[in-house]
Amino acid sequence: MIQFNNQIIVRSDDRDRIGRDAQEVYYEELPRGRYRETVVRPNGVQVVTVYDRYGDVVERSRFTSDGREYVLVYSDGGRRDRDDRRRSWRDPGQDLPPLRLTIPANEYILDAGGVQDEDVYYEFLEQPPVEPVRRLYSVDEVRYSARVRDSVRRVELDTINFEFGSATITDDAIPRLEGVANAMNKLLEKNPGEVFLIEGHTDAVGSNEANLALSDRRAESIATALTNVFGIPPENLVTQGYGETYLKVKTEEPERENRRVAIRRITPLVAPVANAQ
Repeated sequence: MIQFNNQIIVRSDDRDRIGRDAQEVYYEELPRGRYRETVVRPNGVQVVTVYDRYGDVVERSRFTSDGREYVLVYSDGGRRDRDDRRRSWRDPGQDLPPLRLTIPANEYILDAGGVQDEDVYYEFLEQPPVEPVRRLYSVDEVRYSARVRDSVRRVELDTINFEFGSATITDDAIPRLEGVANAMNKLLEKNPGEVFLIEGHTDAVGSNEANLALSDRRAESIATALTNVFGIPPENLVTQGYGETYLKVKTEEPERENRRVAIRRITPLVAPVANAQ
């Protein structure tokens, strides 16, 4: 748990998930307190991540066995490394005007429960942001700024709800991921640099801190299933738990619909090639 101003946030760490089953993982020190992590997989793929002195992702690329590089994340976080103090958090969404949707709500938020044809997932996720992207954002800026995230569309996986206090996905729930997983893989075939944010949520029962941790584990569970069952590379998935902050059903009582995850395609926000296009 970390605190930005008066806001408590759970800090997701995807290093274990990305490094799982690796042949080798090694680290190199870089100037200004940065360090580089290289994950080498048995198939020759390397995932190279540069972290700043605070552990925030500055850059991440995947190198295929034939040497091709796919940039997944890039931010100009180096400027803050010149300061010995950790930066104070300022929501980049404060620089954006209020969101004005010019499309129907069902083209902005897709409820998985209403999807009859899995091609709908691909057509939905392929769509551009609902407003012009002002600049390239870091992964953490996207994770922590609701206003920045709201510029891209969201799939509500309301077909998968967790048991109270649990982050476990039951075996019978796995097939309900297939449609969106196939869409994500189809997008990755077209652009291996796609990045997806998996958001975890809880109902309002329990403490804020406990719910933040639980929601983060739920996001991780979905990300792990997408990798282990459907073959989506873990480096293309970013996870973040939001606890009880964004209730789907406004109630303080136990509510199964609030114990859920959501998926956004955040490539246009974090990847330089997508941003340029």
